[in-house]
Amino acid sequence: MFRNVAELVELAESQGKKISQVMIEAEMEVSQRTRETILTDMYTNLDVMEKAVRRGLTEDIRSHSGLTGGDAKKLQEYMRTKPFLSGPTLLNAVSMSVAVNEVNAAMGTIVATPTAGACGIVPGTLFAVSDKLKPTREEMVNYLFTAGAIGYCIANNAFISGAAGGCQAEVGSATSMAAAAIVEMAGGTPEQSAQAVAIALKNMLGLVCDPVAGLVEVPCVKRNAMGAAIATVAADMALAGIKSVVPTDEVIEAMYRIGCSMPTTLKETAQGGLAATQTGRQIEAKIFGVQLEKK
Repeated sequence: MFRNVAELVELAESQGKKISQVMIEAEMEVSQRTRETILTDMYTNLDVMEKAVRRGLTEDIRSHSGLTGGDAKKLQEYMRTKPFLSGPTLLNAVSMSVAVNEVNAAMGTIVATPTAGACGIVPGTLFAVSDKLKPTREEMVNYLFTAGAIGYCIANNAFISGAAGGCQAEVGSATSMAAAAIVEMAGGTPEQSAQAVAIALKNMLGLVCDPVAGLVEVPCVKRNAMGAAIATVAADMALAGIKSVVPTDEVIEAMYRIGCSMPTTLKETAQGGLAATQTGRQIEAKIFGVQLEKK
């Protein structure tokens, strides 16, 4: 069993296995379940993710608050009709990530990866990259196990919830998980996956959790979009042979220390950041009928 990313990479390389294979075997050891049972559960998760992506891209999704919905479709329409500037894989990853998070905000069915607030990044990048790389269904499931292995390391050495460590712990973790999984699907090495984690996460350090009106909508949905973009670019950088000067596990440790020093107003309490802006407070008052204090 592995405790951190360094041990995970060492296990994979010493045994000549992919990170996904190491994770499946670790899950078998911990859960005492068969490989077939574990794979069946992950295929189910993949199906749920695919339905969420499709629903967000094709239906007129709107959250109950009315704050979010429809942006994934807008981006797809923009890609169809305008000379867009980013690459198609990147924009597909962004739009698909938004699609899943919009489904979440509308109380639809999603898979928390690693949380509901960051649920769009892993599936969004998965299906966008799959459009380009044409993986088998098994390889798509392996993508999820690779992401899970990184999530396991982060959760056991830092945190994955906004309430504990800010949005760097949610969107940051999901971004890192996706970056590692993209690398493996694209044929990269376990070490390159680890480098992608470090590159992605260190660019999310310090990200606060400041949901407007306490709802997982603003700025959460668009942060999933940016997380998907960072994950994709980080994967390309790692595949190009670019390395993080600071080792992956030290980046995770830094995220933990930053989260511990972050004030509670910036950790999912809706008391600071964007939630405390004039517009943020007006939205809160409109939704919940809160009386705004006069200054």
